Amino acid sequence: MNELENARKDIDAIDSEMASLFERRMKAAEVIAAYKRERGLSIKDPVREAALIEKCRSYIDDETIESYYVEHLENMIDLSCRYQSRLIEGMKIAYCGVEGAFAHIAAKRMFPEGELVSCPDFADAYHSVESGAFDCAVLPLENSYAGEVGAVMDLIFSGNLFVNQVIDLSIRQNVVAKKGTAREQIKTVVSHPQALQQCAGYIRKMGLETQACSNTALAAKLVRDSDDPTIAAIASEETAGLYGLEIIDSGINDNQNNTTRFAALSRVQNKPISGKVREDEAFILVFTVQNKAGALAQTLNIIGAHGFNMRSLRSRPMKDLQWNYYFYIEAEGNINDANGRDMLRELSAICARLKLVGTFFTNNG
Repeated sequence: MNELENARKDIDAIDSEMASLFERRMKAAEVIAAYKRERGLSIKDPVREAALIEKCRSYIDDETIESYYVEHLENMIDLSCRYQSRLIEGMKIAYCGVEGAFAHIAAKRMFPEGELVSCPDFADAYHSVESGAFDCAVLPLENSYAGEVGAVMDLIFSGNLFVNQVIDLSIRQNVVAKKGTAREQIKTVVSHPQALQQCAGYIRKMGLETQACSNTALAAKLVRDSDDPTIAAIASEETAGLYGLEIIDSGINDNQNNTTRFAALSRVQNKPISGKVREDEAFILVFTVQNKAGALAQTLNIIGAHGFNMRSLRSRPMKDLQWNYYFYIEAEGNINDANGRDMLRELSAICARLKLVGTFFTNNG
């Protein structure tokens, strides 16, 4: 064994010890978090942190690496504070939109005790979780009426997060207006373009004008702040209550089965262990195939041969390679058992790129 191999062996052994010590340290941080919660203390304690660093730096004999150790301590303290913050304040959940929007409703149902934080767009919410600023992002995967949300699928393909929870949120649209408004007064409805499209039959029947808005919650806010009695919003019951509006007509969707599927994405993959086969157990794969005849069919045959039923198959253009596509598959079953692992090995041999995005149990909202 040469010097390089010996050094790497030492590092492996040290890393194993450090992992155990790290876990012990974070368990101690749990006790500190409980103490601070009970006493209403601040998570950050600059005086204690400075004293800790000053004491610990004296443990290092080599002056050349002392500054690196101080940086390591600072990072460790930051991780500890973030962990304590999570324990004390709850999980920090990113979503796209504003309070009252359907994404907010989905996030609240998934994480009723979490701290929900609005982000301006899907990418900002996704990347904020990748960077560690938030614990989880709740983003829409698809709508039963309008189809998949391509921008989110692209983030899933190119990013590093995992889908660990999916909720099916029934979308029930309503005409909402200021209290005391009569149906006959309303001449214009404002909402997200997709909501306007979903309620096109009602709008046409009532002879209403339309005005587009970036989301349904902002539409409700616009109505609340407007002095025009002829304007109403199309939004959810939750949004109406949030902005103090009254429901004039309920359930005005053309399709009463309108549903949006939202996913919770986090940095660590969850691996459900089921004692028996469950119909709601599923997984998501994204992959690319080699540019040759029959490559996609071969991939699908492998999935079918292992007994997994595909719920959906979609293709999306790759942003960095013109006229090249990746594929998105959602299938039923437990991919974490021996059969699933065998399938992944077979797919890896023929796919140019393969990623297990996540495994989860579907939760109907």
